[in-house]
Amino acid sequence: MPWIILVLAGLFEIGWAIGLKYTDGFTRLWPTVGTVAAMTISLGLLGVAMKSLPVGTAYAVWVGVGAVGTAILGIVLLGEPSNPGRLISLGLIVAGIIGLKLATH
Repeated sequence: MPWIILVLAGLFEIGWAIGLKYTDGFTRLWPTVGTVAAMTISLGLLGVAMKSLPVGTAYAVWVGVGAVGTAILGIVLLGEPSNPGRLISLGLIVAGIIGLKLATH
């Protein structure tokens, strides 16, 4: 269960990272409210997951899920570049996340 909670925390991290783009420097009310809510939920879920998982593993996976998801949504939603080097780098992050999961018992 802590791994599911950790992945959910990572998904909310993606939400707030993308949400930051839409807040326009925290000048738009509803995008700001949604972004702050996603931040709060993400950190809360991370804290719950860390009760059962090693801090280094949990934090690295949380950041990795957030980074990969945010980069993918940046490509899909915001027209950011998707070149081979960037995609390979994202694949390496995913491999690291899987490695951390497999190495944590």
